[in-house]
Amino acid sequence: MIGQLPTKFTKKMEKLLGSEYDNFMASYAAPRVYGLRINALKLAIDQWKELSPIAARVRPIPWAQDGLYYVEEDRPGKHPHYYAGLYYIQEPSAMAPVELLDVKPGHRVLDLCAAPGGKSTQIAAKLAGKGVLVANDNAQERTKALTKNIERAGVRNAVILNEEPAALAPVFTEWFDRILIDAPCSGEGMFRKDESMIADWEKHSVEHCAVMQRDILRHAARMLAPGGMLVYSTCTFSPEEDEWQIAALLAERDDFEVVPIPQRYGWAEGRADLAAAAPEAAELAEGRLSSIEGTVRLWPHRIEGEGHYAAVLRRREAKMLERESARDDRREEQVLASAEAPDRQQSRRKKEKLLRASEKRGGKAANERGRSVGVRKEVVADPDPIGLWKQFSSQFVEGTEVWEGHPIAYGSRIYLQPAGMPSLNGLKVVRAGWYVGEADRGKFVPSQPLAMGLSKEEAVRSVSFRSDDAQTLRYLRGETLFAEDDEIVRQGDTAAKGYVLVCTDGYPLGWAKYAGGMIKNELPAGWRWI
Repeated sequence: MIGQLPTKFTKKMEKLLGSEYDNFMASYAAPRVYGLRINALKLAIDQWKELSPIAARVRPIPWAQDGLYYVEEDRPGKHPHYYAGLYYIQEPSAMAPVELLDVKPGHRVLDLCAAPGGKSTQIAAKLAGKGVLVANDNAQERTKALTKNIERAGVRNAVILNEEPAALAPVFTEWFDRILIDAPCSGEGMFRKDESMIADWEKHSVEHCAVMQRDILRHAARMLAPGGMLVYSTCTFSPEEDEWQIAALLAERDDFEVVPIPQRYGWAEGRADLAAAAPEAAELAEGRLSSIEGTVRLWPHRIEGEGHYAAVLRRREAKMLERESARDDRREEQVLASAEAPDRQQSRRKKEKLLRASEKRGGKAANERGRSVGVRKEVVADPDPIGLWKQFSSQFVEGTEVWEGHPIAYGSRIYLQPAGMPSLNGLKVVRAGWYVGEADRGKFVPSQPLAMGLSKEEAVRSVSFRSDDAQTLRYLRGETLFAEDDEIVRQGDTAAKGYVLVCTDGYPLGWAKYAGGMIKNELPAGWRWI
Protein backbone atom coordinates (compact mmCIF):
# COMPACT_ATOMS: atom_id res chain seq x y z
CA MET A 1 0.00 0.00 0.00
CA ILE A 2 2.77 2.46 0.91
CA GLY A 3 4.45 1.99 -2.46
CA GLN A 4 1.21 2.94 -4.21
CA LEU A 5 1.02 6.37 -2.60
CA PRO A 6 1.87 9.20 -5.02
CA THR A 7 5.36 10.61 -4.49
CA LYS A 8 3.96 14.12 -4.59
CA PHE A 9 1.67 13.24 -1.70
CA THR A 10 4.32 11.57 0.47
CA LYS A 11 6.74 14.47 0.06
CA LYS A 12 3.98 16.87 1.03
CA MET A 13 3.14 14.81 4.13
CA GLU A 14 6.79 14.62 5.18
CA LYS A 15 7.05 18.38 5.10
CA LEU A 16 3.72 18.77 6.91
CA LEU A 17 4.32 16.23 9.69
CA GLY A 18 8.03 16.46 10.40
CA SER A 19 8.95 14.02 13.18
CA GLU A 20 5.54 12.29 13.00
CA TYR A 21 5.94 11.35 9.35
CA ASP A 22 7.30 7.82 9.96
CA ASN A 23 4.40 6.97 12.29
CA PHE A 24 1.98 8.39 9.75
CA MET A 25 3.38 6.22 6.96
CA ALA A 26 3.34 3.16 9.22
CA SER A 27 -0.42 3.63 9.70
CA TYR A 28 -0.96 2.64 6.05
CA ALA A 29 0.37 -0.82 6.83
CA ALA A 30 -2.00 -1.20 9.80
CA PRO A 31 -5.42 -2.79 9.28
CA ARG A 32 -8.26 -0.31 8.99
CA VAL A 33 -11.00 -0.14 11.59
CA TYR A 34 -14.74 -0.43 11.06
CA GLY A 35 -17.61 1.42 12.67
CA LEU A 36 -21.36 1.48 12.93
CA ARG A 37 -23.66 3.97 14.61
CA ILE A 38 -26.82 2.89 16.41
CA ASN A 39 -29.92 4.71 15.17
CA ALA A 40 -31.28 6.46 18.26
CA LEU A 41 -34.53 7.22 16.41
CA LYS A 42 -35.37 3.54 16.80
CA LEU A 43 -33.52 2.25 19.88
CA ALA A 44 -30.69 2.83 22.34
CA ILE A 45 -27.34 1.05 22.32
CA ASP A 46 -28.30 -1.10 25.32
CA GLN A 47 -31.50 -2.21 23.60
CA TRP A 48 -29.58 -3.11 20.46
CA LYS A 49 -27.04 -5.10 22.45
CA GLU A 50 -29.85 -7.23 23.88
CA LEU A 51 -30.89 -8.14 20.33
CA SER A 52 -27.68 -8.36 18.34
CA PRO A 53 -25.50 -11.46 17.92
CA ILE A 54 -22.40 -9.25 17.49
CA ALA A 55 -22.90 -7.19 20.66
CA ALA A 56 -20.17 -8.96 22.61
CA ARG A 57 -17.53 -8.00 20.03
CA VAL A 58 -18.21 -4.28 19.65
CA ARG A 59 -16.54 -1.48 21.59
CA PRO A 60 -17.33 2.24 21.87
CA ILE A 61 -15.96 4.93 19.59
CA PRO A 62 -14.87 7.58 22.13
CA TRP A 63 -15.98 10.69 20.23
CA ALA A 64 -19.34 9.37 18.99
CA GLN A 65 -22.28 9.03 21.37
CA ASP A 66 -23.86 6.09 19.52
CA GLY A 67 -20.79 4.86 17.64
CA LEU A 68 -19.26 1.39 17.95
CA TYR A 69 -16.23 -0.32 16.46
CA TYR A 70 -17.08 -3.74 15.05
CA VAL A 71 -15.08 -6.68 13.75
CA GLU A 72 -14.94 -6.88 9.95
CA GLU A 73 -15.86 -10.57 9.91
CA ASP A 74 -19.25 -9.82 11.55
CA ARG A 75 -20.52 -8.10 8.37
CA PRO A 76 -23.41 -6.17 9.96
CA GLY A 77 -24.58 -5.01 6.53
CA LYS A 78 -25.79 -8.57 5.91
CA HIS A 79 -28.04 -8.74 8.96
CA PRO A 80 -31.81 -8.02 9.04
CA HIS A 81 -31.19 -5.27 11.63
CA TYR A 82 -29.42 -3.28 8.91
CA TYR A 83 -32.50 -3.51 6.69
CA ALA A 84 -34.62 -2.41 9.65
CA GLY A 85 -32.50 0.74 9.96
CA LEU A 86 -31.26 -0.05 13.46
CA TYR A 87 -27.77 1.19 12.61
CA TYR A 88 -25.75 2.89 9.90
CA ILE A 89 -22.33 1.59 8.85
CA GLN A 90 -19.98 4.56 9.02
CA GLU A 91 -16.23 5.18 9.17
CA PRO A 92 -15.42 6.13 12.80
CA SER A 93 -13.72 9.49 12.08
CA ALA A 94 -16.67 10.50 9.91
CA MET A 95 -18.88 10.51 13.01
CA ALA A 96 -16.94 13.40 14.58
CA PRO A 97 -18.30 16.42 12.63
CA VAL A 98 -21.93 15.93 13.67
CA GLU A 99 -20.90 15.39 17.28
CA LEU A 100 -19.17 18.80 17.10
CA LEU A 101 -22.26 20.47 15.59
CA ASP A 102 -24.16 20.34 18.92
CA VAL A 103 -27.58 19.64 17.38
CA LYS A 104 -30.56 19.89 19.74
CA PRO A 105 -34.20 18.83 19.20
CA GLY A 106 -36.09 21.67 17.54
CA HIS A 107 -33.14 23.06 15.59
CA ARG A 108 -33.28 23.88 11.89
CA VAL A 109 -30.31 22.04 10.41
CA LEU A 110 -28.80 22.02 6.93
CA ASP A 111 -26.55 19.21 5.72
CA LEU A 112 -25.32 20.99 2.61
CA CYS A 113 -23.21 18.24 0.96
CA ALA A 114 -25.21 15.36 2.36
CA ALA A 115 -24.81 12.26 0.16
CA PRO A 116 -24.67 9.40 0.88
CA GLY A 117 -26.49 10.35 4.08
CA GLY A 118 -24.52 9.03 7.04
CA LYS A 119 -24.18 12.41 8.67
CA SER A 120 -27.78 13.32 7.81
CA THR A 121 -29.08 10.28 9.68
CA GLN A 122 -26.78 11.16 12.59
CA ILE A 123 -28.23 14.69 12.66
CA ALA A 124 -31.77 13.32 12.46
CA ALA A 125 -31.17 11.10 15.49
CA LYS A 126 -30.04 14.13 17.49
CA LEU A 127 -33.12 16.11 16.41
CA ALA A 128 -35.29 13.25 17.76
CA GLY A 129 -38.13 14.12 15.40
CA LYS A 130 -38.28 17.79 16.44
CA GLY A 131 -37.27 20.66 14.16
CA VAL A 132 -36.21 20.16 10.55
CA LEU A 133 -33.35 18.63 8.61
CA VAL A 134 -32.71 19.87 5.09
CA ALA A 135 -30.41 17.37 3.39
CA ASN A 136 -29.00 18.63 0.09
CA ASP A 137 -26.60 17.34 -2.51
CA ASN A 138 -25.86 18.93 -5.87
CA ALA A 139 -25.27 15.58 -7.63
CA GLN A 140 -28.58 14.09 -8.75
CA GLU A 141 -27.29 10.53 -8.89
CA ARG A 142 -25.99 10.74 -5.32
CA THR A 143 -29.38 11.85 -3.97
CA LYS A 144 -30.69 8.31 -4.58
CA ALA A 145 -28.47 6.83 -1.88
CA LEU A 146 -29.08 9.89 0.31
CA THR A 147 -32.83 9.44 0.09
CA LYS A 148 -32.78 5.72 0.77
CA ASN A 149 -30.51 6.04 3.79
CA ILE A 150 -32.67 8.77 5.31
CA GLU A 151 -35.82 6.76 4.68
CA ARG A 152 -34.35 3.50 5.99
CA ALA A 153 -33.45 5.32 9.21
CA GLY A 154 -37.11 6.25 9.69
CA VAL A 155 -36.55 10.01 9.58
CA ARG A 156 -39.84 11.90 9.65
CA ASN A 157 -38.69 15.53 9.59
CA ALA A 158 -36.34 15.73 6.60
CA VAL A 159 -36.59 17.59 3.30
CA ILE A 160 -34.23 16.38 0.56
CA LEU A 161 -33.04 18.77 -2.14
CA ASN A 162 -30.79 18.54 -5.21
CA GLU A 163 -29.40 22.05 -5.56
CA GLU A 164 -26.28 24.17 -5.75
CA PRO A 165 -25.59 26.22 -2.60
CA ALA A 166 -26.07 29.40 -4.63
CA ALA A 167 -29.70 28.42 -5.33
CA LEU A 168 -30.43 27.67 -1.68
CA ALA A 169 -28.96 30.83 -0.16
CA PRO A 170 -31.70 33.28 -1.32
CA VAL A 171 -34.45 30.94 -0.10
CA PHE A 172 -32.91 30.09 3.28
CA THR A 173 -31.15 33.34 4.18
CA GLU A 174 -30.31 33.32 7.92
CA TRP A 175 -32.75 30.43 8.40
CA PHE A 176 -30.66 27.63 9.93
CA ASP A 177 -29.52 27.18 13.52
CA ARG A 178 -26.91 24.62 12.48
CA ILE A 179 -25.14 23.95 9.17
CA LEU A 180 -22.86 21.05 8.33
CA ILE A 181 -20.49 21.30 5.37
CA ASP A 182 -18.78 17.96 4.83
CA ALA A 183 -17.07 19.43 1.81
CA PRO A 184 -16.13 17.63 -1.40
CA CYS A 185 -12.35 17.28 -1.21
CA SER A 186 -9.27 15.59 -2.61
CA GLY A 187 -9.83 12.66 -0.23
CA GLU A 188 -6.29 12.21 1.07
CA GLY A 189 -7.59 10.96 4.41
CA MET A 190 -9.39 8.03 2.77
CA PHE A 191 -6.46 6.39 0.96
CA ARG A 192 -6.26 3.51 3.46
CA LYS A 193 -10.01 2.91 3.43
CA ASP A 194 -10.47 3.10 -0.32
CA GLU A 195 -7.48 2.58 -2.62
CA SER A 196 -9.46 3.92 -5.59
CA MET A 197 -9.17 7.34 -3.97
CA ILE A 198 -5.45 7.27 -4.76
CA ALA A 199 -6.12 6.99 -8.47
CA ASP A 200 -8.66 9.83 -8.25
CA TRP A 201 -6.31 12.11 -6.32
CA GLU A 202 -4.60 13.59 -9.37
CA LYS A 203 -7.92 14.07 -11.14
CA HIS A 204 -9.54 15.98 -8.26
CA SER A 205 -6.76 18.47 -7.70
CA VAL A 206 -6.36 20.27 -4.41
CA GLU A 207 -6.59 23.61 -6.20
CA HIS A 208 -9.86 22.69 -7.91
CA CYS A 209 -11.38 21.48 -4.64
CA ALA A 210 -10.27 24.60 -2.77
CA VAL A 211 -12.09 26.88 -5.22
CA MET A 212 -15.25 24.82 -4.88
CA GLN A 213 -15.02 24.75 -1.08
CA ARG A 214 -14.62 28.53 -0.90
CA ASP A 215 -17.82 28.99 -2.89
CA ILE A 216 -19.72 26.50 -0.72
CA LEU A 217 -18.61 28.19 2.50
CA ARG A 218 -19.51 31.64 1.24
CA HIS A 219 -23.10 30.64 0.40
CA ALA A 220 -23.49 28.57 3.57
CA ALA A 221 -22.51 31.58 5.69
CA ARG A 222 -25.48 33.47 4.26
CA MET A 223 -27.88 30.77 5.45
CA LEU A 224 -26.72 30.64 9.07
CA ALA A 225 -28.78 32.57 11.59
CA PRO A 226 -27.00 34.91 14.03
CA GLY A 227 -26.00 32.85 17.04
CA GLY A 228 -25.93 29.70 14.92
CA MET A 229 -23.11 27.20 14.49
CA LEU A 230 -21.46 25.84 11.36
CA VAL A 231 -19.13 22.84 11.15
CA TYR A 232 -16.79 22.62 8.17
CA SER A 233 -15.12 19.25 7.64
CA THR A 234 -13.07 17.40 5.04
CA CYS A 235 -11.39 14.01 4.73
CA THR A 236 -8.14 15.48 3.46
CA PHE A 237 -4.86 16.74 4.92
CA SER A 238 -4.21 19.61 2.50
CA PRO A 239 -3.98 23.00 4.27
CA GLU A 240 -5.42 24.64 1.16
CA GLU A 241 -8.66 22.71 1.77
CA ASP A 242 -8.58 22.95 5.55
CA GLU A 243 -7.02 25.88 7.47
CA TRP A 244 -6.88 28.10 4.40
CA GLN A 245 -10.66 27.83 3.97
CA ILE A 246 -11.27 28.93 7.53
CA ALA A 247 -8.84 31.84 7.18
CA ALA A 248 -10.65 32.99 4.03
CA LEU A 249 -14.06 32.92 5.72
CA LEU A 250 -12.81 34.79 8.79
CA ALA A 251 -11.29 37.44 6.53
CA GLU A 252 -14.51 37.83 4.59
CA ARG A 253 -16.98 37.66 7.48
CA ASP A 254 -16.24 39.67 10.63
CA ASP A 255 -19.32 38.13 12.28
CA PHE A 256 -17.88 34.58 12.24
CA GLU A 257 -15.50 33.22 14.86
CA VAL A 258 -13.83 29.89 15.60
CA VAL A 259 -15.24 27.92 18.52
CA PRO A 260 -12.25 26.05 20.00
CA ILE A 261 -12.53 22.26 19.98
CA PRO A 262 -11.06 20.54 23.07
CA GLN A 263 -7.95 18.48 22.34
CA ARG A 264 -9.20 15.00 23.21
CA TYR A 265 -9.13 11.45 21.84
CA GLY A 266 -5.71 11.96 20.23
CA TRP A 267 -6.98 14.75 17.98
CA ALA A 268 -4.35 17.34 16.96
CA GLU A 269 -4.95 21.08 16.92
CA GLY A 270 -5.34 23.00 13.69
CA ARG A 271 -2.28 24.69 12.29
CA ALA A 272 -2.28 28.48 12.43
CA ASP A 273 1.18 28.42 10.85
CA LEU A 274 -0.31 26.71 7.81
CA ALA A 275 -3.24 29.14 7.75
CA ALA A 276 -0.74 32.02 7.69
CA ALA A 277 0.20 31.01 4.14
CA ALA A 278 -3.37 31.56 2.88
CA PRO A 279 -3.71 34.59 0.58
CA GLU A 280 -6.32 36.13 2.89
CA ALA A 281 -4.30 35.65 6.08
CA ALA A 282 -2.77 39.11 5.81
CA GLU A 283 -6.24 40.60 6.34
CA LEU A 284 -6.67 38.86 9.71
CA ALA A 285 -5.72 40.28 13.07
CA GLU A 286 -3.27 38.10 14.97
CA GLY A 287 -5.95 36.81 17.36
CA ARG A 288 -8.25 35.81 14.53
CA LEU A 289 -5.47 33.96 12.75
CA SER A 290 -4.27 32.14 15.88
CA SER A 291 -7.85 31.09 16.67
CA ILE A 292 -7.54 28.56 13.83
CA GLU A 293 -5.53 26.46 16.29
CA GLY A 294 -8.95 25.72 17.79
CA THR A 295 -9.82 23.56 14.78
CA VAL A 296 -8.79 19.88 14.73
CA ARG A 297 -6.95 17.39 12.58
CA LEU A 298 -7.67 13.67 12.96
CA TRP A 299 -4.55 11.78 11.90
CA PRO A 300 -4.72 8.00 11.28
CA HIS A 301 -1.49 7.39 13.25
CA ARG A 302 -2.98 9.11 16.34
CA ILE A 303 -6.47 7.62 16.42
CA GLU A 304 -8.43 4.54 15.40
CA GLY A 305 -9.93 6.04 12.28
CA GLU A 306 -9.12 7.66 8.96
CA GLY A 307 -7.95 11.21 8.30
CA HIS A 308 -10.27 14.18 8.84
CA TYR A 309 -10.26 17.91 9.50
CA ALA A 310 -13.01 19.83 11.33
CA ALA A 311 -13.69 23.41 12.34
CA VAL A 312 -16.56 24.78 14.42
CA LEU A 313 -17.64 28.32 13.59
CA ARG A 314 -20.19 30.53 15.31
CA ARG A 315 -21.97 33.47 13.77
CA ARG A 316 -22.07 36.13 16.42
CA GLU A 317 -25.36 37.81 17.28
CA ALA A 318 -26.07 41.47 16.61
CA LYS A 319 -25.81 42.52 20.27
CA MET A 320 -22.39 40.93 20.56
CA LEU A 321 -21.26 42.69 17.40
CA GLU A 322 -22.64 45.99 18.71
CA ARG A 323 -20.67 45.66 21.96
CA GLU A 324 -17.50 44.80 20.07
CA SER A 325 -18.06 47.67 17.67
CA ALA A 326 -18.39 50.13 20.57
CA ARG A 327 -15.29 48.73 22.24
CA ASP A 328 -13.30 49.01 19.01
CA ASP A 329 -14.51 52.58 18.48
CA ARG A 330 -13.33 53.59 21.95
CA ARG A 331 -9.97 52.02 21.26
CA GLU A 332 -9.70 53.95 17.99
CA GLU A 333 -10.58 57.22 19.75
CA GLN A 334 -7.62 56.72 22.07
CA VAL A 335 -5.27 56.16 19.15
CA LEU A 336 -6.53 58.60 16.53
CA ALA A 337 -6.12 62.34 16.98
CA SER A 338 -9.23 63.15 15.02
CA ALA A 339 -12.62 61.47 14.97
CA GLU A 340 -12.80 62.37 11.30
CA ALA A 341 -9.76 60.34 10.26
CA PRO A 342 -10.55 58.67 6.91
CA ASP A 343 -9.47 55.19 8.05
CA ARG A 344 -11.76 55.43 11.06
CA GLN A 345 -14.73 56.54 8.98
CA GLN A 346 -14.24 53.58 6.68
CA SER A 347 -13.99 51.15 9.63
CA ARG A 348 -17.14 52.56 11.27
CA ARG A 349 -19.13 52.40 8.03
CA LYS A 350 -18.10 48.77 7.55
CA LYS A 351 -19.21 47.85 11.08
CA GLU A 352 -22.50 49.71 10.81
CA LYS A 353 -23.27 47.95 7.53
CA LEU A 354 -22.50 44.57 9.11
CA LEU A 355 -24.66 45.36 12.14
CA ARG A 356 -27.63 46.39 9.99
CA ALA A 357 -27.31 43.17 8.00
CA SER A 358 -27.22 41.09 11.20
CA GLU A 359 -30.36 42.76 12.54
CA LYS A 360 -32.36 41.83 9.43
CA ARG A 361 -32.57 38.15 10.29
CA GLY A 362 -34.94 36.35 7.97
CA GLY A 363 -35.96 39.45 6.03
CA LYS A 364 -34.70 38.43 2.64
CA ALA A 365 -35.84 34.86 3.04
CA ALA A 366 -39.35 36.10 3.77
CA ASN A 367 -39.33 38.22 0.63
CA GLU A 368 -38.14 35.29 -1.49
CA ARG A 369 -40.73 32.81 -0.28
CA GLY A 370 -43.38 33.78 -2.77
CA ARG A 371 -41.22 33.27 -5.84
CA SER A 372 -42.06 30.58 -8.38
CA VAL A 373 -39.63 29.53 -11.07
CA GLY A 374 -41.78 26.64 -12.16
CA VAL A 375 -39.51 23.71 -11.22
CA ARG A 376 -41.57 21.01 -9.50
CA LYS A 377 -44.20 23.48 -8.41
CA GLU A 378 -46.41 22.25 -5.58
CA VAL A 379 -49.69 20.97 -7.03
CA VAL A 380 -52.66 19.71 -5.04
CA ALA A 381 -54.68 17.31 -7.19
CA ASP A 382 -58.47 17.14 -7.17
CA PRO A 383 -60.03 14.84 -5.99
CA ASP A 384 -58.17 15.47 -2.78
CA PRO A 385 -55.23 13.04 -2.27
CA ILE A 386 -54.67 14.54 1.17
CA GLY A 387 -58.18 13.43 2.07
CA LEU A 388 -57.33 9.90 0.96
CA TRP A 389 -54.22 9.97 3.19
CA LYS A 390 -56.27 11.11 6.16
CA GLN A 391 -58.81 8.38 5.53
CA PHE A 392 -56.06 5.74 5.29
CA SER A 393 -54.19 6.95 8.36
CA SER A 394 -57.36 6.95 10.44
CA GLN A 395 -57.88 3.26 9.58
CA PHE A 396 -54.35 1.86 9.55
CA VAL A 397 -52.14 4.10 11.72
CA GLU A 398 -52.42 5.13 15.37
CA GLY A 399 -51.63 8.58 16.77
CA THR A 400 -51.29 10.64 13.58
CA GLU A 401 -53.11 13.55 15.19
CA VAL A 402 -50.02 14.34 17.28
CA TRP A 403 -47.43 13.89 14.54
CA GLU A 404 -45.15 16.76 13.60
CA GLY A 405 -45.56 18.30 10.14
CA HIS A 406 -48.49 18.88 7.82
CA PRO A 407 -49.59 16.99 4.68
CA ILE A 408 -48.86 18.48 1.26
CA ALA A 409 -49.42 17.00 -2.18
CA TYR A 410 -47.00 16.98 -5.09
CA GLY A 411 -49.30 15.59 -7.74
CA SER A 412 -50.64 12.32 -6.33
CA ARG A 413 -47.80 11.92 -3.80
CA ILE A 414 -48.33 12.93 -0.19
CA TYR A 415 -45.60 14.23 2.11
CA LEU A 416 -45.64 15.33 5.71
CA GLN A 417 -43.59 18.51 5.62
CA PRO A 418 -41.98 20.00 8.73
CA ALA A 419 -43.71 23.15 9.97
CA GLY A 420 -42.32 26.56 9.09
CA MET A 421 -40.59 25.62 5.84
CA PRO A 422 -40.22 28.37 3.23
CA SER A 423 -41.72 27.69 -0.18
CA LEU A 424 -39.71 25.19 -2.20
CA ASN A 425 -41.06 26.46 -5.51
CA GLY A 426 -38.20 26.89 -7.95
CA LEU A 427 -35.95 24.35 -6.23
CA LYS A 428 -35.20 20.79 -7.32
CA VAL A 429 -37.05 18.82 -4.67
CA VAL A 430 -36.28 15.14 -4.14
CA ARG A 431 -38.48 14.75 -1.06
CA ALA A 432 -40.68 17.59 0.18
CA GLY A 433 -40.94 15.92 3.56
CA TRP A 434 -41.68 12.44 4.88
CA TYR A 435 -43.07 10.58 1.86
CA VAL A 436 -46.06 8.67 3.24
CA GLY A 437 -47.70 7.37 0.08
CA GLU A 438 -49.62 8.00 -3.10
CA ALA A 439 -53.21 8.36 -4.22
CA ASP A 440 -54.03 5.81 -6.92
CA ARG A 441 -57.47 5.49 -8.53
CA GLY A 442 -59.34 6.64 -5.47
CA LYS A 443 -57.26 4.63 -3.00
CA PHE A 444 -54.24 5.46 -0.89
CA VAL A 445 -51.12 3.28 -1.28
CA PRO A 446 -48.75 3.56 1.72
CA SER A 447 -45.05 4.02 1.00
CA GLN A 448 -42.01 2.10 2.18
CA PRO A 449 -40.70 5.27 3.93
CA LEU A 450 -43.95 5.42 5.91
CA ALA A 451 -43.39 1.85 7.09
CA MET A 452 -39.79 2.58 8.10
CA GLY A 453 -40.79 5.71 10.02
CA LEU A 454 -43.45 3.97 12.10
CA SER A 455 -43.05 2.10 15.33
CA LYS A 456 -44.69 -1.30 15.64
CA GLU A 457 -47.15 0.16 18.13
CA GLU A 458 -48.35 2.80 15.65
CA ALA A 459 -49.57 0.22 13.11
CA VAL A 460 -53.09 -1.13 13.65
CA ARG A 461 -51.85 -4.47 12.30
CA SER A 462 -48.36 -5.87 12.64
CA VAL A 463 -46.49 -9.12 12.65
CA SER A 464 -42.97 -9.61 13.96
CA PHE A 465 -40.46 -12.38 13.34
CA ARG A 466 -37.14 -12.96 15.04
CA SER A 467 -34.14 -11.80 13.05
CA ASP A 468 -32.90 -15.40 12.85
CA ASP A 469 -36.31 -16.71 11.72
CA ALA A 470 -36.43 -17.97 8.13
CA GLN A 471 -39.64 -15.95 7.68
CA THR A 472 -37.63 -12.72 8.05
CA LEU A 473 -35.24 -13.61 5.26
CA ARG A 474 -38.11 -14.77 3.06
CA TYR A 475 -39.85 -11.44 3.53
CA LEU A 476 -36.66 -9.49 2.71
CA ARG A 477 -36.33 -11.53 -0.50
CA GLY A 478 -39.83 -10.49 -1.56
CA GLU A 479 -41.50 -13.87 -1.00
CA THR A 480 -45.05 -14.57 0.19
CA LEU A 481 -45.40 -15.61 3.84
CA PHE A 482 -48.03 -17.56 5.71
CA ALA A 483 -49.46 -16.97 9.19
CA GLU A 484 -52.54 -17.62 11.26
CA ASP A 485 -54.94 -14.83 12.20
CA ASP A 486 -53.83 -14.91 15.82
CA GLU A 487 -50.22 -14.19 14.79
CA ILE A 488 -51.30 -10.77 13.48
CA VAL A 489 -51.12 -8.25 16.31
CA ARG A 490 -54.14 -5.92 16.11
CA GLN A 491 -55.07 -2.70 17.85
CA GLY A 492 -58.55 -2.84 19.40
CA ASP A 493 -61.17 -4.77 17.42
CA THR A 494 -59.44 -4.34 14.06
CA ALA A 495 -60.00 -7.19 11.62
CA ALA A 496 -57.00 -9.32 10.66
CA LYS A 497 -57.43 -8.64 6.92
CA GLY A 498 -55.65 -5.63 5.41
CA TYR A 499 -52.33 -3.83 5.43
CA VAL A 500 -49.91 -5.24 8.01
CA LEU A 501 -46.55 -3.87 9.14
CA VAL A 502 -43.94 -6.64 8.93
CA CYS A 503 -41.22 -6.35 11.59
CA THR A 504 -38.12 -8.14 12.79
CA ASP A 505 -37.46 -8.21 16.53
CA GLY A 506 -40.21 -5.58 16.80
CA TYR A 507 -38.77 -3.11 14.25
CA PRO A 508 -40.38 -2.43 10.83
CA LEU A 509 -39.12 -3.87 7.56
CA GLY A 510 -42.05 -2.93 5.29
CA TRP A 511 -45.67 -3.50 4.33
CA ALA A 512 -47.64 -6.60 3.40
CA LYS A 513 -51.31 -7.40 2.87
CA TYR A 514 -52.84 -10.13 4.98
CA ALA A 515 -55.85 -12.24 4.03
CA GLY A 516 -56.84 -15.83 4.78
CA GLY A 517 -53.52 -16.94 6.24
CA MET A 518 -51.45 -15.40 3.45
CA ILE A 519 -49.08 -12.43 3.89
CA LYS A 520 -48.70 -10.91 0.42
CA ASN A 521 -45.32 -9.19 0.25
CA GLU A 522 -45.39 -5.45 -0.58
CA LEU A 523 -41.64 -4.80 -0.14
CA PRO A 524 -40.35 -2.77 -3.14
CA ALA A 525 -37.66 -4.47 -5.22
CA GLY A 526 -35.06 -1.84 -4.35
CA TRP A 527 -35.43 -2.57 -0.64
CA ARG A 528 -34.97 -6.33 -0.80
CA TRP A 529 -32.10 -8.49 0.45
CA ILE A 530 -29.27 -8.60 -2.09
